[in-house]
Amino acid sequence: MVRRHEPAVGSWYQTMGGASFEVVAHDPDDATVEIQYSDGALEELDMETWLELELEPGAPLDAVLDSLDVDRDDDEGQNGGNPLDRLDLDR
Repeated sequence: MVRRHEPAVGSWYQTMGGASFEVVAHDPDDATVEIQYSDGALEELDMETWLELELEPGAPLDAVLDSLDVDRDDDEGQNGGNPLDRLDLDR
């Protein structure tokens, strides 16, 4: 069963495939919805495509990170800091 949700700016959703995104813009005149995935990628959908999506309400990314006890401001982090800092650009 497909669950239909009206696109609400600021609302988070999750696809059946597990992708999380936030609605960042909705233009009823143009019948478009702009979404931003949790990895930062943006996508614009037409309303027909939006209505075909199988969605569940999702949690904002901040709430997900908080539940995992991840500190995004810790530049050392669990992965040894920012991987870009380890690049040797002098090659």
